[in-house]
Amino acid sequence: MTVRIALIHALAHSVAPIGEAFDRLWPEALRMNLLDDSLSADLARSPAGLDERMSARFIALADYAIGTGAAGILFTCSAFGPCIDEVKRRWPRLPVLKPNEAMIEEAMSVGRRIGLVASFAPTLASMPAEFPPHAELRTVLAEGALGALDRGDTATHDRLVAEAAQRVAEGCDAIALAQFSLARASPVVAAAVSIPVLVTPDSAVRALRSQLG
Repeated sequence: MTVRIALIHALAHSVAPIGEAFDRLWPEALRMNLLDDSLSADLARSPAGLDERMSARFIALADYAIGTGAAGILFTCSAFGPCIDEVKRRWPRLPVLKPNEAMIEEAMSVGRRIGLVASFAPTLASMPAEFPPHAELRTVLAEGALGALDRGDTATHDRLVAEAAQRVAEGCDAIALAQFSLARASPVVAAAVSIPVLVTPDSAVRALRSQLG
């Protein structure tokens, strides 16, 4: 029987990298993509941050996905950890994955000193709490990278992400690219640093396949 996986996105740029990871690692899974790109825009300008109304929106998306027959959910939006926790509590018997939890586990198997790179500032406000207490994080925002990606300037995006990674790489055991949209920059980042570079899509697909495949 084909397993149906719901992929819920807050950035349009996340759709392609997770699709490519599924093509390579679990092509037989049936994917459904739900995109609400107002989530990231609303969070960026909201003084309330991740409040109850934002969690309610995540629950509504999850309820819809499960109503279509999805056997599991992967959220690809790394800035919304507490909202995803609410979904996990509502559906405790279904695999509901935060975008980064599988990558974090892999990163901590490399070492505890992690350079965390993001291009969306709210990600750096919420994601560090997902790491275990003994993790030593050095966080950096690749300023201007997301705007470049929005304009279709992928070369500038990748360069800015690599430059950000270089600023935190010294003394770290690995670089973790905190968003699905950053996965495309991983070859450029890997060429710019001398430590392992971890991306979220591959880790997430491997984890889901292990649970459901």
